Amino acid sequence: MTSISTSAFYDRSNQSLSALRARADALQASIGSGQRLTRSSDDPVAASRLRTLLRSDSVAAIDTSVAARASSDLTLTDNALSFVAGSVIRVQELATQAANGVLSPGQRAGIATELDQIRDELVRLANTQDSAGHALFGGDTPGAAYIVAAGVPGYVGTASASDLPLGDGQSVTRGLTGPEIFNFTGPAGATDLFAAVKSLSDALKGAVADPAQAARDALGVLDAGLENITTQQTVVGARLNWIDLNTERRIQTGQLRAEEEASVGGTDLSLAVSQLQQTMTVLEASQASFARLASLSLFDVLR
Repeated sequence: MTSISTSAFYDRSNQSLSALRARADALQASIGSGQRLTRSSDDPVAASRLRTLLRSDSVAAIDTSVAARASSDLTLTDNALSFVAGSVIRVQELATQAANGVLSPGQRAGIATELDQIRDELVRLANTQDSAGHALFGGDTPGAAYIVAAGVPGYVGTASASDLPLGDGQSVTRGLTGPEIFNFTGPAGATDLFAAVKSLSDALKGAVADPAQAARDALGVLDAGLENITTQQTVVGARLNWIDLNTERRIQTGQLRAEEEASVGGTDLSLAVSQLQQTMTVLEASQASFARLASLSLFDVLR
């Protein structure tokens, strides 16, 4: 005689159907999210690797932000250097005009007036602000890079600009200091652009006996100053290229991480859809079988 436990039959059937439904729900969630892991326990090794990759993504995002700031500051520096170079070139043109010995005192005074305006513009450029609103050429000082005292601009920034990390142990100096741009060594020794322009202006106003000769002497000084600016433009360009190289490397590394993340934790859609269809088929068959068996009576069994 066969003994059948109705309670045990229903319990086993419910457990089997619940497991199939849970499997189907998990597959549907995996297909919808594109991720095959819902819990670390699904695959502890893969989950650990995914956490490592995600941490690397977070660090890369920070490096990208820092690189963007460095690139912005260096681009501002490059633009400002172009304006400074343009101002020096204009001073050279004025000095060439002033070197003509036939100019009248009034004409030289007019040139001197423009030189004073250019000097003021150079001071303004020296106090250009960076992307954070700080002195672009002040190193790490939060305030102005230059302060004018008794008519003489004085540098009040730090000795150097800080380095910004680009990731993987690489870094870049985010800018230039005022002395690196405006200070240089001329034919007569160390000087700066502010002093060179003022000396020429004073000479044209009558501070020396031979203004024309002073203008010719100023041309050599200005050549040295312009050469220094050109050198600093080259330095800035090299730093921008270095940022671009590191950015390209970071993008390539990020793409490799994304591919690995997809391989480690991503859903194989074709396989998942196939497994879902199989699970749904088994679930439907199990439900039909359960309904059929649950409807049987003792007489059906005895027959």
